Amino acid sequence: MISLKRRDMFSATAIGMLPVVDVIRPEVAEAATACVAGSAVKAIPLSDVRLLPSPWLTAVESNRRYLLSLEPDRLLHNFRRLAGLDPKGEIYGGWENDTIAGHTLGHYLSALSLMYAQTGDAECLRRVHYIVDELETVQKKQGDGYVAGFTRKGSGGKIEDGKIIFTEILNGDIRSGGFDLNGAWSPLYNIHKTFAGLFDAQTYCGNQKALAISILFAGFFENFYKRLTENQLQKVLQCEYGGLNESFAELFARTQDDRWLELARKTYDRKSLDPLVAGKDNLAHLHSNTQIPKIIGLARISEVSKAPDFSTASHFFWDRVTGHYSFAIGGNGDREYFFEPDSISQHLTEQTCEHCCSYNMLKLTRQLYVRDPHADYFDYYERTHLNHVLAAQDPENGMFTYMTPMITGSVRGWSDPANDFWCCVGTGIESHAKHGDSIWWETKDGLSVNLYIPSRMYWRKENIGFTLETGYPYDGAVSLKVTSAETPKCFVLSLRIPGWVSGKPEVSVNGEKIDGVVRDGYLVLQRVWTTGDQVSLILPMSLRTESPSDDRHLVTLAHGPMLLAADLGPVEDTHDMITPALVTENLVEDLQPVTGQAAHFQTSHAGRPGQLTFVPFYAQYRRRSGLYLQCFSADEWRTEEQKFREEQRRQKALAARTVDVMYLGEMQQEHDHGLTSKDSYPLIYRNRNGRDVRRDGFIQFTIGVRQGPMLLQTTMWRQDIEKSRGFRMLIDGSALPPGKIEGPSRKGFADIVVDIPVTLTQGKSKVTVRIEPPPGRSAGPFFGVRVFQKS
Repeated sequence: MISLKRRDMFSATAIGMLPVVDVIRPEVAEAATACVAGSAVKAIPLSDVRLLPSPWLTAVESNRRYLLSLEPDRLLHNFRRLAGLDPKGEIYGGWENDTIAGHTLGHYLSALSLMYAQTGDAECLRRVHYIVDELETVQKKQGDGYVAGFTRKGSGGKIEDGKIIFTEILNGDIRSGGFDLNGAWSPLYNIHKTFAGLFDAQTYCGNQKALAISILFAGFFENFYKRLTENQLQKVLQCEYGGLNESFAELFARTQDDRWLELARKTYDRKSLDPLVAGKDNLAHLHSNTQIPKIIGLARISEVSKAPDFSTASHFFWDRVTGHYSFAIGGNGDREYFFEPDSISQHLTEQTCEHCCSYNMLKLTRQLYVRDPHADYFDYYERTHLNHVLAAQDPENGMFTYMTPMITGSVRGWSDPANDFWCCVGTGIESHAKHGDSIWWETKDGLSVNLYIPSRMYWRKENIGFTLETGYPYDGAVSLKVTSAETPKCFVLSLRIPGWVSGKPEVSVNGEKIDGVVRDGYLVLQRVWTTGDQVSLILPMSLRTESPSDDRHLVTLAHGPMLLAADLGPVEDTHDMITPALVTENLVEDLQPVTGQAAHFQTSHAGRPGQLTFVPFYAQYRRRSGLYLQCFSADEWRTEEQKFREEQRRQKALAARTVDVMYLGEMQQEHDHGLTSKDSYPLIYRNRNGRDVRRDGFIQFTIGVRQGPMLLQTTMWRQDIEKSRGFRMLIDGSALPPGKIEGPSRKGFADIVVDIPVTLTQGKSKVTVRIEPPPGRSAGPFFGVRVFQKS
């Protein structure tokens, strides 16, 4: 199909001769992944850090159990089958049984490699080498450097080998959308995960064969790119490509072969990246996790090639996302998309904070910190790492969330161990394999501590061992001890002073209080250090409230680094209570600590309709929570109560005129109304059940009517009405006239009300309603349909 150059074929024959190193030394890892020559900081290798008991160690151990419960041969199923080899295991379900199949293997290879570095688990190492050997076998059988496991839907919906899309594209047949490329689901995104897994196998497990496989695979793409015009390549890159640009830049960093840097620069979609390079925010309504990996790629290209324009773009992007698009827990996105900047209050839904986005934002943050080591970067890193990443794994069973809902009363939906394999499962198994990777940092003049996670560390450069013990994040007392030093050493120990600290930190060395110097967000201690030296640091924690810029009445509560949320009961209980609110002039003064429970607080008088208990949000794995709550003064609350009563009266009057209601997305309701559909899916959004209708699909059902003038009403989220403009509603095959929008003009649920011609209901007690999207587009979600009499 695509032939490799002679030099690439020589590399292919040499793969089997490359040695596999059982244990990689930190200096090898550092050489392979060095970010910026001459950088002021670099992380202490993960292999030299061991976590001590804490929520992070619990997460790592839970994740390790899950990783070892998975079967590599099942994840390798498509790789072998599509290469003409017999699979050794049955394919998993969920996404692994869809056209994106194979993406999990890259994540899994990364997670095993990181877990080996984090824990030294020999079984993780064995699996890494086994998977790489299998990929080598697959690549040799393919014969052209290709090694992937995705499929595609061909004509008539037939599932085919995804490799065929490259032949079609080279023949000028390019059908590229947001997540679909010639019938395959984000294939270049998928391939980026394979590259990333191979690089991690080399970095953390010393597997040089993984690098050789990567070189051959990149050669496949080199030949593919060369046969495309720039316009054709831009069309291909309209489909999500993950961080494929980062993969090629990383390959250049490891080989110093300019071919791969050229590929990295070519993997650049002008439509989304040109504005960011120019310093223009074009993010609203773009898919969040499609953009973040591209920016990571730009940052990596900048690191390895000194491209200042790309560096500026990555800093600009980070500033915009963290400052204007992120929720209190650090996550971003509603239904996976960036919304309008500074509009947090309009997007508190079940579909917020996709885990992949935070995984990638932390990766980008770490990159930018290496280039520009300021403590502010780790204020964001700490917030997101604690309040979102930890919240997205259930430590009891190791399962993961896709979204972390911001809406009051919602619950976290957990993955199935063998039948989901969402992208967020992939980033989840990586995130919880490396909690020790950003605690300790080597600087030009010493050592920095950026995260207060209990751990022990060996600083190989100076042959010094440290331990860090703390009750963080529940209290701010931190103890650092020099556990071993071959000889006394003079160096600077820099301790990050987080932005949330209230009051002056206290520090003592060997029991003696000292006045440390604070510089660039760090408490700086310089002395001759020796075995047994101990630093005690007190970071004062207090309660505080935060509000998004677009709604001063909306508050979140924090205690030190931790976001607290109202505990609204177990997930087994339905949430049909009135959304709680707070009525007070000063919430912090109204709160009292709960005796015997760290970081638990209870309102004294402010809670409505009753008093509320606030607990750490991240740990509400099986509890309903209220993170963002409305807070009013007494006068404001009286006005709000009046609005509530008026709405109740309106709903009561509407109910009296209602003939029939069809609640979309509810199983019994849909059954009772005989719903049929094509390419339509139920969902829950802002605590309401509904259904969307995808391109070329429909929903259809029966609903009751009476004689006389009638109205048909469907409910949508206000901002979705414009996106769905042109959708059709039909009764018994006859199209209804356009409806009138009733409800809020900016945010909230709005109704589309249509007059039903009397001729369509005459002599009938039921009619068939059909909803169709505009040609070539999707529509919805729709949150119910109501038929009622004109007043």
